[in-house]
Amino acid sequence: MAAHTKEEFKLFMSQLKETNATLDFYCDFPKIKKNVADVEISLNTLNFLIGKDNLRDAVEALWSRDRRVFDVMDILIATRKKDDKKFIDNEGSMHSVHSLFDSVDGVMKFIEGTGLDRVFKNKEIKDLVDYVFGVETGLDTNARKNRSGKITEKLVGRIFGHAGVSYREQVSSKEFPKISAVLGADQKVFDFVIKTDSKTYLIEVNFYSGGGSKLNEVARSYTDVAPKVNGVDGFEFVWITDGIGWNSASNKLEEAFAAIPSIYNLTTIKDFINRIKQSV
Repeated sequence: MAAHTKEEFKLFMSQLKETNATLDFYCDFPKIKKNVADVEISLNTLNFLIGKDNLRDAVEALWSRDRRVFDVMDILIATRKKDDKKFIDNEGSMHSVHSLFDSVDGVMKFIEGTGLDRVFKNKEIKDLVDYVFGVETGLDTNARKNRSGKITEKLVGRIFGHAGVSYREQVSSKEFPKISAVLGADQKVFDFVIKTDSKTYLIEVNFYSGGGSKLNEVARSYTDVAPKVNGVDGFEFVWITDGIGWNSASNKLEEAFAAIPSIYNLTTIKDFINRIKQSV
């Protein structure tokens, strides 16, 4: 007998969300603050250039005191030393942006070639520390893809916590000898484990905003894992998944939906929480 009906699956699919992004997904301000702090002293020194009509004289004055302050100038054009960005000069030769900071002439070439000379002279920037905070905020958007992999786990953890449900994160199947035995070579690290008086729930969480072969692989994997876990007395496998990416793999998800009794999305997770509370 199927774990769910076709009508239940249709409802499940209609509930899939476009995004799993919480407000703190968009910018990692602690990381941004740290990145700025790492170069803050040099930036404060480079503030000396703002408003100067004779930039070469100002650059030479800083160079004679501490040439190292110029090592951070690449961040002013939203690049980093580690990225080793290149540019082509007027003769058609290619150079590293950071190589310009090895001499006063190179620094001036950078300032004039990027247009920073006009920005400095016209005081279009008031403070380089504040300016770089904005640059770092912009650069941080490139890191969103790296954050997206963990954001659903973080969101589900918040939902559990808000509901007063105690849980553990990233728990190896090897902690449970009986589960480890039935999984054999397919040992897992479960995203969450919730233990009640009557049962231990081993939970996997994911979200897919786009399609791809991975969705089919995940559905097949959990369809295989669920009966193994559920066959061990006192344990239950739970899958919390969401995202409109499943529209491209609905057939495989429907197979899993028919085989896995405890499968929820971000809308129905409240039903799982109610089950937990009733079993405590």
